Amino acid sequence: MEKTLTPRALGFAMPAEWAPHAATWTAWPYDDEKWLGYLEPVRQEFAAFVNTLARFEPVHLVVNDEESERDAQARLSGNVHFHRIPHDDLWLRDSGAMFVTRAAASGTEVAAVNWEFNGWGGKYPAQQDNQMPLYMARILGMGLFNAGIVMEGGSLEVNGEGVCLTTRQCLLSPQRNPGLNEEALEGYLKEFLGIQSVVWLGNGLEGDHTDGHIDTLTRFTSPHTIVTSVSPDPDDPNHHPLQENLEILRSLGGFRIVELPLPKNPRWLDPHTRLPLTYANFYIANGAVLVPIYGDPHDEEALAILRPLFPGREVIGLESRYLITGGGSFHCVTQQQPAGKIWKVSPAIEELP
Repeated sequence: MEKTLTPRALGFAMPAEWAPHAATWTAWPYDDEKWLGYLEPVRQEFAAFVNTLARFEPVHLVVNDEESERDAQARLSGNVHFHRIPHDDLWLRDSGAMFVTRAAASGTEVAAVNWEFNGWGGKYPAQQDNQMPLYMARILGMGLFNAGIVMEGGSLEVNGEGVCLTTRQCLLSPQRNPGLNEEALEGYLKEFLGIQSVVWLGNGLEGDHTDGHIDTLTRFTSPHTIVTSVSPDPDDPNHHPLQENLEILRSLGGFRIVELPLPKNPRWLDPHTRLPLTYANFYIANGAVLVPIYGDPHDEEALAILRPLFPGREVIGLESRYLITGGGSFHCVTQQQPAGKIWKVSPAIEELP
């Protein structure tokens, strides 16, 4: 792609999640085998999540087939728009388009960015998911920039003022972009998301098949406030990696760092697979913050820490005991579409690969 045609060159950048949304994109869970027999309780939790979200903003819901659409329609109410799109799984944070905005004379304009998605380094089928940004842009009639490298939305956290948080464990995974080093990856983030500086943390949670996505660890709650997961138990394998991340954040200067405990009680998918339980996988919607809870002694403590960090928003805890068996929670299944006028495809962009 010609450098002059990148989002950055045209004045686009990724806004923070708390910027006003036009809608949220998510997908309905399907395939009981894929959910290891937990599909029904997963759908119950997911319905509670979508129905709560739809109180605050429109929801674009992707459904895989007729059964999924019928099931979702029976469980959901409110401002939900259904789109039949074949897909492998529901983690639209990673497979869906990411959105960038720019100021224009007519107001804010919104465009989409298409990264490659390879199933978190080839761990899971992703051929259909890799097409999701194309479908989203087509439905919206929105201009789409093709970055051409692997990148997952859950691996990036931005503050809307040019700062991006990520982890080396994920972005430098050789199964994603072999041959691209930190400098090269930062170049792509600057050109396609308008990032000005990248803060590199280390490793993520035990049992996280995404290789340390930042949205299970560390999140911005305002341009200069960061909440980061910690485990006070020195015997917990998560203790030292999270402590190292905390020290990196404290060394930055200019940011308020707030510690957020992990759930007290670990949960296991099987004797060898710990689930990556975290409260940091919250989703910031218009007027609300939806936080995964697990029936854990730390649930209320986590909500009490987050509430004062989001003045003017209702901080709501919602059950994610079964959704987490798939490896993620509310932030992983969502992608925010910023408010603004749809930026249409220009002739020059139409010719891009």
